[in-house]
This record gives sequence, structure tokens and C-alpha cells, in this order.
Amino acid sequence: MKIDYFFQKSFYITALFILILLISCQHKYDKLNLEIYQYRDTKKLVKFVYDSAELLRKNSSAQIEHFIQNREDYKFEGYYLYVYKMDGTNVFHSGMPELEGTNLMNIRDINGKKIAELVLEALENEYNPHAWVHFSWWQPGKFYSVAKSSCHFKVTAENGIEYFVGGGLDYPQEEKEFIRIIVDTAARRLEKEGISSLPVIADPRTQFNFREVRTFVMKQNGEILISPISGNNIFQFDLINCSDEVGHKPFAKAMENLKNNDSTWEVFLAKNRYERIPEKKTMYLKKVEVGNEFLIVGAIIDLPQPPWSG
Repeated sequence: MKIDYFFQKSFYITALFILILLISCQHKYDKLNLEIYQYRDTKKLVKFVYDSAELLRKNSSAQIEHFIQNREDYKFEGYYLYVYKMDGTNVFHSGMPELEGTNLMNIRDINGKKIAELVLEALENEYNPHAWVHFSWWQPGKFYSVAKSSCHFKVTAENGIEYFVGGGLDYPQEEKEFIRIIVDTAARRLEKEGISSLPVIADPRTQFNFREVRTFVMKQNGEILISPISGNNIFQFDLINCSDEVGHKPFAKAMENLKNNDSTWEVFLAKNRYERIPEKKTMYLKKVEVGNEFLIVGAIIDLPQPPWSG
């Protein structure tokens, strides 16, 4: 009887310990606000980079050596960890150790994006809490570039040296948060700098454009300042009354919503270029006052697609 009591008490103590551990592990990510993401892989990457940054924050010199000595523990299928000083010098790269000790501040990707500069911008951007940057890079051991989305955290070590810690997903799934970041950032820039900021927002080498996502700007009357479909705005067309694959007019609906709101999300259908079937896309639009008028800033991205049975 005493033995049964002993084992029962031990079981409850162990269960309580595990419960406390699980709760504490969960709480440490609360401030990351991972609910903004739709995909498990995105959340997993943010937690991985955050945990690594926290380790570096506690003991930088020893931790960098630990990263180097345990390189394979920070390299996974589809993503890996890297650490840079703020001047662009790589101090650890689990995927490409040959980069360690190299200053990559002026390195551009295949599309001309200066990746390190974009990371530094993202780290200072209040609208980009996990410092997302989108670019092209090559996979370790491969000879071609792939689409990447990387998140970053800034770390000030105990010796005062500043680093950024990052990791990126190969072939990332598109998150609604990605366009929320660039649209809010572009709107803020327009608000501060006016229409002189339009060339920067339109530049494909900036944060405002990546993969098939393009930040566009229009007036309330429909006049296009940065086109969502063309490299220039000389082709004016009736964007507000354009229809999707089932006849809905997402821009017209969005403009109606923006009469009483500063921003809006709209879902519409467009044909998949590979399967030729309708798929859902989402559009995020934000209204911003520039001078004496309101401008509309927006971007479009894919929504998660249900399995297609053919």
C-alpha cells in the first residue's frame, strides 16, 4: 500500500514538473506574438532564431565558439543559423562556414538587393518586429539561387559588441504578415517624405518588392502612381473596376471600406499559372495622407491553398 502511495505521489510530482516546464517554455515566446503567422514553419524559424539570439546575448564569445564547434546542431533541412557583426562581418554561418570572417556588407543577391543593408533597415523598423528580409541566395552545395525569407534579432553582447542573428527559410510560404510589413512601412515613408519616396518604393531592389509581390500606390480616384502589374505607370487603366475570376471587384470593395477605415484586407480569386485553376489571393491596402490628399498603398500575396484533388 505504501509502495502504491509512493509511486502515485511520484507520478503527480513528475506530471506537475512537466506541466510547469511546458507552461514556462510556452510563456517565453509570448512576447514574439507568433499568432500573426499562418504557417508552422514560419513560427518554428522565429523561435529557433530567437532562442539562438538569447544564447548569444548571455555569453557571446563562448557562444560563438559553441556554435562553431556544434555547427550541425544549427543546420536543418531548409534553414540554418548565421551571426554577423553590425558592420556586415560574418562570425558564424552553419550553412557556409567559408563565409566566416568575411565582410558581406556590399554583397548583392541575383536581383541586386544589398542583403546586409536590408537587414539593418529591418532591425530598426517598428513595423517589422522580427526583421524579415526577402531575397535570393544559393543553398549550400547547390549552384543556383532560391527564394529566401529570413528573420533576425539584434543582440548587444556583454562586452558591448552588437550582432544580428538570423535564419532564413528556403522556398518560404507567403505570410500575410509579409505584405502588412511592407505596406505599413511604405505608407509611413510616404507620410514622412511625400511623393519623392515613390522611386524607392517602386525599386525592385528595396524591401518593398520581392518575388511576385510588388508594393503599389494609387490615388483615391484610381490614378496609378506605382503600378501593381507594370514596371512603370504610363499605362493607366480602371483598376478600381477590375474584376477577379468570379466577377468580384476587390478594389471597388476595398475603396468603399477605406472611406471609414485606415486599412483593409480583401480576398479574391486569380488563376494559378501552373494548374490554371482559381486560387485565393489576399490584398492589403492602407490609406495615408500625403500633402492635401489621401493615397492608397497596397500589395497582394497568396493565401494558404487547400489541397487540390485535380
